[in-house]
Amino acid sequence: MKRLSILLMCVLVVMTSCGRRRNAAATDSTPEKPAVFLPAIAPSRLSPAEQREWLRWHYWDRFDFSDTLFLARTDTVQLFEAYARYIALISDRPADGAAMDTLMRKASTSRRMLDCFSRMAEMVLHDPNSPLRNDEFYIPVLEARLRAPWYDEYERIAPQYDLKIAMQNRLGQPANDFRYTLASGRSGRLYGLQAEYVLLFINNPGCAMCREIREAITSSPMLSEMIERGRLKVLAIYPDEDLTEWRAYRDQMPPSWINAYDQGCVIREESLYDLQAIPALYLLDRDKRVLVKDSTDVAQIEEVIDRRG
Repeated sequence: MKRLSILLMCVLVVMTSCGRRRNAAATDSTPEKPAVFLPAIAPSRLSPAEQREWLRWHYWDRFDFSDTLFLARTDTVQLFEAYARYIALISDRPADGAAMDTLMRKASTSRRMLDCFSRMAEMVLHDPNSPLRNDEFYIPVLEARLRAPWYDEYERIAPQYDLKIAMQNRLGQPANDFRYTLASGRSGRLYGLQAEYVLLFINNPGCAMCREIREAITSSPMLSEMIERGRLKVLAIYPDEDLTEWRAYRDQMPPSWINAYDQGCVIREESLYDLQAIPALYLLDRDKRVLVKDSTDVAQIEEVIDRRG
């Protein structure tokens, strides 16, 4: 729950409101008590795992999706907290967007309701800094917006583009192949790397978080041993065109890694990977299927590998 706590602290500072903010004063002298959403409570007879599964589908049972007046009276922070906790709840199955699809269909009763749930989703599921970011959950949100009859062609441009990007490199699906170029001028392809796992590290020289991730990978006993034994190959790819800084920084990369750049910026030009925020980690299996998508959490990489045995 640490990741959820970080997200909730951030949202108290900056948040797009669906309705009112906490402690907002009413227009008269008597403060209006804000409306509060109370999630459903799972039956106590169920086991913890069964309760989680029950809540996956019934968490929003007490929410009236037809009541747009509720949005005007709601304690926005409390509603956002409830939404973020729901996302954390269903994140045990990160590749399963069925529950989100059901939620967004319910939220599509009116433009105001859909806008509210779309804004919360954008912050929790799409913002590069969100610890709960998940394209598989965000895809049903974008699809709901594109299905809705209330948006004109200009309002559809952004969700159409976001959906195109989100559909790339989906969990469990083959990653997009691309050609990389080494400092020597030799080149290779992602799919040409033969190993049990490939860790794709999209990075920029001088980026503080990129350095932190590099150090986290090199200090990981598990990953270091896998690299030494050839079970894991790390492909560090620089996706931009100015190579001066990249050449100056290349000695900072471990010699056991493949340190390369994208000649011609093909990844960006063809939208092969989401470059909205760098750095990004993609863990691929031997068949180049995506196991972890667009992450900055080295511990998550270790966890996924460990879980697979």
